[in-house]
Amino acid sequence: MSVGWSPEQILLGAAALLIVSVIASKASGQLGVPALVLFLVIGMLAGSEGVGGIYFDNAQIAQTIGVVALAFILFSGGLDTHWQAVRSVLWPGLALSTVGVALTAGVVGLFATLVLGMTPAEGLLLGAIVSSTDAAAVFAVLRARGVHLRWPLEPLLELESGSNDPMAVLLTLGLTRLLTAPQTSLLDLGIFFAQQAILGLLFGYVIARLAVIIINRICLGYDGLYSVLSIAVVLVSYAAPAALGGSGFLSTYVAGLVMGRCDFVHKRSLARFHDGLAWLMQIAMFLTLGLLVFPSQLIPMTGIALLTAAVLTLLARPIAVFVTLLPFRLDTRTKLLVSWVGLRGATPIVLATFPLLAGVPNANALFNLVFFVVITSVLVQGTTIPFLSRLLKLNAPAPPGPEDPRETWISDLTAQLNEVQIGEQSPAAGRPIVALELPANALVVLIRRGEGQIIPTGSSVLQAGDRLMVLANDQDLAETRRIIDGPQA
Repeated sequence: MSVGWSPEQILLGAAALLIVSVIASKASGQLGVPALVLFLVIGMLAGSEGVGGIYFDNAQIAQTIGVVALAFILFSGGLDTHWQAVRSVLWPGLALSTVGVALTAGVVGLFATLVLGMTPAEGLLLGAIVSSTDAAAVFAVLRARGVHLRWPLEPLLELESGSNDPMAVLLTLGLTRLLTAPQTSLLDLGIFFAQQAILGLLFGYVIARLAVIIINRICLGYDGLYSVLSIAVVLVSYAAPAALGGSGFLSTYVAGLVMGRCDFVHKRSLARFHDGLAWLMQIAMFLTLGLLVFPSQLIPMTGIALLTAAVLTLLARPIAVFVTLLPFRLDTRTKLLVSWVGLRGATPIVLATFPLLAGVPNANALFNLVFFVVITSVLVQGTTIPFLSRLLKLNAPAPPGPEDPRETWISDLTAQLNEVQIGEQSPAAGRPIVALELPANALVVLIRRGEGQIIPTGSSVLQAGDRLMVLANDQDLAETRRIIDGPQA
């Protein structure tokens, strides 16, 4: 890193890079190039061999930034997962994110061993590093071009791309361990994988459930503190299992998934907050990785990198997709597009820093190879997705826009407005509305407190003596009264 910079200069430089990156994300849609490529290019231009002249070769700092960024990106991806859509493709999506990742790593590893002259362990490490796909890159391309895909492509790609990073991380860490400690047995690796997966799943679920309870009951005086609390949830979700030998990445993704299925105070605003935070993390990660690479070192890798990218795109990914999806009823055209949409993103570049720091032989060349493969994948596949979707006739019409509120009707015509009293002994007293888990079709439209009236939100805390105006049918009203009155003596 360049020295002699004042804090003001560092802040101005960071602000300039962020502004240029945001503008580049807007321009990416016009150019037809995924934004992440532009972020990487901006980082490279700002580096020591670019116009910025910033010398940066600290892989440890780059990895730390990448790990933190990936944790927030995975949490946001889990939180934003649309369960109603992905539930129908749950098993094929999970199969692609586990078996598909392993098959991709295996095919690339075989190629690297037979053609590139790597050892089997080194070849599998390369395959593991490049095996995961990037959801942000895929959907940024689709949104920028206004492309909508037929069901079940979009939910399937969303689930696979959002959930396959943990598997790639597990394989990369395991193979790095094997290369740095050759005495490691297959049993040791099996125990390592099991420990990582079990602790990751367990911590992610438990932390998410506790976070929902705390958020719903803590009743903070300032709404902004809920965002701070959610940041702490992400950090704990990653660090707690990682400190005990579990997968922090799997934990953060599971935590986001579980919280996304629960109701909690300020859920929508927190989801938007983490969406913006995920974009900030992506920009910071790509810029840092762009700074870390030296373009002059990429040139000698051109031939090998292009060949590896071709094998990954045209052989490894299609084999993995077609074999993994054999048990599921998906037509050939759908499988072809899923094969082609496997864009690589920042995760492989971050994963390439693990063997670099672990002292794996030829790790620097491996890092440059992965960097080149990622850029090639995104440029070639990312720019041709709209064309291929049209060629395979898998486009779908754009979903209808939001309805005019004046044309919205109450779907349940049996619903009536009723008053429900909060008694002195009611278990609802002192709790926010969202924590009561009222029936989905029971709507609290007004709270009468003393002589005043309150327009309720999910975070509104009820008090003894409150009178709630509840819009519900008879069945939901009875359930609402049972919840508010509590068990009767």
